[in-house]
Amino acid sequence: MQLTNTLTMKKEDIIPHQPGIIKMYTCGPTVYGYAHIGNLRSYLMEDVLEKALRYEGFQVQRAMNITDVGHLTSDADTGEDKMLKGAKREHKSVLELADFYTQAFFQDCQKLNIRRPDIVVPATGCISDFIEMVSALLDKGFAYLSGGNVYFDTSKLENYYVFGNQNAEDLAVGVREGVESDTNKRSKTDFVLWFTKSKFEDQELKWDSPWGLGYPGWHIECSAISVKNLGEYLDIHCGGIDNAFPHHTNEIAQSEAYLGHPWCKYWFHILHLNDVGGKISKSKGAKLTVSLLEEKGYDPLCYRLFCLQSHYRKPLVFSFESLDNAAHAYGKLTARISALAKEGEPDTSAAKPWQEKYLAALCNDVNTSQALTVLYDMLKSDLDDATKRFLVADFDQVLSLDLLDAAERLGAAQSPAVPEELAREIEALIEKRAQARKAKDWAAADAIRDELAARRVVLKDTPNGVEWHIEG
Repeated sequence: MQLTNTLTMKKEDIIPHQPGIIKMYTCGPTVYGYAHIGNLRSYLMEDVLEKALRYEGFQVQRAMNITDVGHLTSDADTGEDKMLKGAKREHKSVLELADFYTQAFFQDCQKLNIRRPDIVVPATGCISDFIEMVSALLDKGFAYLSGGNVYFDTSKLENYYVFGNQNAEDLAVGVREGVESDTNKRSKTDFVLWFTKSKFEDQELKWDSPWGLGYPGWHIECSAISVKNLGEYLDIHCGGIDNAFPHHTNEIAQSEAYLGHPWCKYWFHILHLNDVGGKISKSKGAKLTVSLLEEKGYDPLCYRLFCLQSHYRKPLVFSFESLDNAAHAYGKLTARISALAKEGEPDTSAAKPWQEKYLAALCNDVNTSQALTVLYDMLKSDLDDATKRFLVADFDQVLSLDLLDAAERLGAAQSPAVPEELAREIEALIEKRAQARKAKDWAAADAIRDELAARRVVLKDTPNGVEWHIEG
């Protein structure tokens, strides 16, 4: 597997710290509202990466946080807490809000066939871990107290802008809603590790700490949760490209200061989903959710196919016209698969070269569009139908488009409904034919087939018995 590592901006071979095992971390949602399809593009492509690694033969251990406290309306640690803002809007407690939208998030993931990570950890369940990490950073001289809050001191780092394409002016990207700068900071690149009651008096969730009653900053959550659940060496960290700075930059700073050694080797960033007006986001008030797509009649897996048709490192422009095209492609694909005969055994030796082509596409920086091309080329090849069905199932371990199930549903929908009494009569004739064949009464067996054919009943003898349907 080769990935474009955002840390080096080079395509690199994935060599895990522990042979055969990939430790993978995903920045989870801040659960203050429904996930929009722009958020879900990132989780969908991370899902493909995980499944591609498993397809290649790696064991993958993946963890994800749920941000239910600490994420402010500005990624630069200023403004109102997103969870508190959402709770006020919906007249719920913060924990009620978090529970509701956490469940909604995973329901959307299920509709998109996004695998739930092995480890899912709410931030509110890890307060002692955050306090331990912040205390250690203070002891090591990488943090300081100011105005009642604990800040990470970026001046202690040789290189804070680790992703190589940021500078001091980029900090303005994280400042939203016209908030004022934090005058408690020694430097504007410093960031909060722990807030105390001296700030945000209306904050609902607070915990005792050595620095007073308060709550953690957003950035400390991912570092502490990752180290606790995946160990001191992380192989792959995932997230949307908008998290690279300042969130992931701050994660690297505090994690490596805490551990005393390099932390995560590979960074996997997914580019934005845009519409004609720019990036799709909750802050713009966009309401493009999975539920909305369903209300408009789209199968959520059509959106999954839409995302797979593009490379994760390219911005993707969404429109309902483009989603219509994906839905049409999904329909044609499942129709082609539905037409494949179900009987027979696959030729696994003939399948192997196609599996190798498919894996090569995935290993080429998770090139899903190339992987889809392999699927289409395979279906147009001279392989027998049983081998094609075998490869569809094999490829769908990563694509996760439910191709065989969708083809089965399509086939059932295309077959006219048969009244129960007529179905019993046909089944009885088929059984009578089977008895005649068993007695080697071929004339009687053929007469029954002719009788059924006259009634437009088509029989197909398979190793699993007789399949039948009515034409027209």
